Amino acid sequence: MLTLIQNGEVYAPDYLGEKDILLVDNKIGYIEDKIDLPKGFVDITVMDAQGKYVIPGLIDSHVHIMGGGGEGSFRTRTPEIQLSQATLAGITTIVGVIGTDGTTRTMTSLIAKARGLEEEGITCYVQTGSYQVPLKTLTGKIEDDIILVDRIIGVGEVAISDHRSSQPTVNELAKIASAARIGGMLSGKSGIVNVHVGDSREHLKLIEDVIDLTDIPIKQFYPTHINRNAHLFKAGIHYALKGGYVDFTTSTIPQFLGEGEVKCSKALKRMLDAGVSIDQITYTSDGQASLPDFDENGELIGLQIGQVSSLFKEVKDAILKEGIPLETAIRVITSNPAKILKLKQKGHIEVGKDADLVLLDKKTLNIDTVYAKGKLMVENRKAVVKGTFE
Repeated sequence: MLTLIQNGEVYAPDYLGEKDILLVDNKIGYIEDKIDLPKGFVDITVMDAQGKYVIPGLIDSHVHIMGGGGEGSFRTRTPEIQLSQATLAGITTIVGVIGTDGTTRTMTSLIAKARGLEEEGITCYVQTGSYQVPLKTLTGKIEDDIILVDRIIGVGEVAISDHRSSQPTVNELAKIASAARIGGMLSGKSGIVNVHVGDSREHLKLIEDVIDLTDIPIKQFYPTHINRNAHLFKAGIHYALKGGYVDFTTSTIPQFLGEGEVKCSKALKRMLDAGVSIDQITYTSDGQASLPDFDENGELIGLQIGQVSSLFKEVKDAILKEGIPLETAIRVITSNPAKILKLKQKGHIEVGKDADLVLLDKKTLNIDTVYAKGKLMVENRKAVVKGTFE
């Protein structure tokens, strides 16, 4: 299967200018100033990308792919993600996590859902475990999960500084990180530990204690929800300036923003202004998670669902409202997560990489066309491939 994308202005994410890109099956075969087709050439699909920016397919590395939530009892369990929810949002690679409920949401179900999304056309990995310590893994050992199961690339999301967490100790978190690190080293995977950080004033202290008291490096951890309130965001800046990764959650509601959550587009600008390297920052959507609101006594008073469509919307706002260059802003959802998670075939437009591409309208920056592993998934802002039960 051959597809020629002509006349697009390419951000790989580095700016390459106007290029033609030849997709060969599921890979990027050639990138040239101009690719001319000889007469009588084999069957090939030609896409005119005039008036479009071409960027790498988006990576959302924190999605509750089989649903999440349940903080308001069984009826509040959120639904599974559908294929077109991801592709219409420009997302071609997803990393699935479990979350609060590690009892009725299991690793076997998580992996089955990931494989289903793969069969439908996008790339999907998962993290082993959930909020609670000890972690509920697939095989009984973190190392075995990461080494032996191809879809498992690390651990997460382990909750700290949150009334819903199991209140892990320094020693427990250190052992988790050590096991994940060994598993990653022996399998060529990231072995990253994705950490949910809650509202507590303890902030990132537990991670910092592990780093201070052991030989585990700071980049073994991948803390998320760093923009959830002003005091955690401030702590996140200090943590990032020490060399750590920080991840911002794009799914939100006006109430959360009104209560002090830092909007992702603004958070990116503030981090960069504080001297944090763009390479240390990512966005994730927390898609399909419940967005619970609790009162001062920990009682649930409201609930909504995270949306993967929020991922690119916040990047777009960072470009249009905060003045961050396109080639800088898109790194937080392309090359940065690819590097952090060691997804070597993802995050870049480069010969030999997976043919995951998003075409943006130059005037509006709206997502127009999406290719996942060389297959056209979205065209003219409409899903041309839908999930099995859509």
